[in-house]
Amino acid sequence: MSNPVYLALDVPQLDAAKALAEKVRGHIGGVKLGLEFFCAHGAHGVHEIAHLGLPIFLDLKLHDIPNTVAGAMHSLHVLEPAIMTVHASGGRAMMEDAKAAAGENTKVVAVTMLTSLDERDMQRTGIEGTPHDHVMRLAELAEASGLDGIVCSGKEVKSVHDQWKNGFFVVPGLRPGGKATGDQKRVVTPRQARDDGASVLVIGRPISKADDPLQAARDIEATL
Repeated sequence: MSNPVYLALDVPQLDAAKALAEKVRGHIGGVKLGLEFFCAHGAHGVHEIAHLGLPIFLDLKLHDIPNTVAGAMHSLHVLEPAIMTVHASGGRAMMEDAKAAAGENTKVVAVTMLTSLDERDMQRTGIEGTPHDHVMRLAELAEASGLDGIVCSGKEVKSVHDQWKNGFFVVPGLRPGGKATGDQKRVVTPRQARDDGASVLVIGRPISKADDPLQAARDIEATL
């Protein structure tokens, strides 16, 4: 992948999302459309963004019983996403069925642990161990389930890459300055994540909320 940066278009207004993607399209490799965008604009919005000609990462984090997730995945065929997400905590059967129902050209990756969570959050939900241990366990399960890869923070991607040599790794929560902002807790720089084995770098607010999004995208691209 020549440019691994996928711009997170977490923008509620469709016209604004299209304008932002169009402005920076020469300095990104694709776009990520998440729950906020999909709930606001649905399939129509995805089709509108697809007209820009950029690969689409549809980040819906599906998590339900296997039959329901498989049905949802099958319903999304028509959108032809390059990447789709499910939650690894849904278990092996759910992940296997999700992959079987996905389009031939869609990579299915499992969300391991959200970058907004840390060890204290894990303990509060009854999960023992460190975030690193938890991500490694779920990565192993995702690989055994036949998925293409996982979503993890830049803090874990090197270890996961060492364990899963041919995996496809999506890393969100990236900050060019390496400092956590907003609700992100486990962050690294885009360059560090790429060097450690990330296949896709999901970057949102450092570009979308910048005074000059185009220059911000150029600056990030230059570090890679």
